[in-house]
This record gives sequence, C-alpha cells and structure tokens, in this order.
Amino acid sequence: MHELKVNVRFSETDALGHINNRSYFIYLEEARLKFFEALGLVSSVEGWNFLLASTNCNFFSQGYFNQLLTVRTYLTKVGTKSCELSQDILCSQTGEPISKGTAVLVCFNFTEQKSEPIPERVKEKLVPHLVHS
Repeated sequence: MHELKVNVRFSETDALGHINNRSYFIYLEEARLKFFEALGLVSSVEGWNFLLASTNCNFFSQGYFNQLLTVRTYLTKVGTKSCELSQDILCSQTGEPISKGTAVLVCFNFTEQKSEPIPERVKEKLVPHLVHS
C-alpha cells in the first residue's frame, strides 16, 4: 500500500465548496504515479510504458475545500500485459471514506502502438506489493 496526502485547493471545488468530481480523478492519477515512483518504476516520461485503459470512481461522502485527504493505493492484480490498482480516498482527520476508485493500466509499446507483456524486471518490483481486495 502507498499513501499520498492531498490538501484540497479552492480551484478543485464547485460553487458550494465541494470537491468537483473531476478533481477526484486528478488525485487518483497523482497517487498512482507516486505509487510507481516509490517502486522505482518511473523516473521520466520517456521511461513510462503504461496506458490507462480503464478507471472509475465511486463516491460515498462529500469532500470540501481545504480538507486534508489521504489517498491509499493498492496493487490488486498483475497480469501478463496489465495491472490493476484499487484506491481509497479518505478524510485524513476522521478516516471517513469519501470515494473509492480502480484503474487498469496496460503495458504499451508506443513505437509499435500496441500492448505488450509487462517486462519481467517490472513484474519483479510489482508482485511483492500485490494485495487482494
């Protein structure tokens, strides 16, 4: 599991001060990237070979301007060409769940424009962090 703290900025909210639904996807993306950085799998755009194939987010509670959030990222599946992440967004102060997201990332060869198997050196770093949801 990887954790990222996010402080909700005013620009990420709507007119009522609630977190706009598109902002949750930004938090989830940032947390995914930090997860892979922590594993030493991304250091530059050129070295990144995963595409986001699918993502979703379910909302349980409202989030607000200036609230501190915790985004927890879990690796839940490693396949031949893809991996799946589960992510929870919680209120840092209370631990109350605000939303839950999932993402499927596909290993992709940008030169050939097609998916390809995840390299073994990458799988070796991913598999130890695999949890069952």
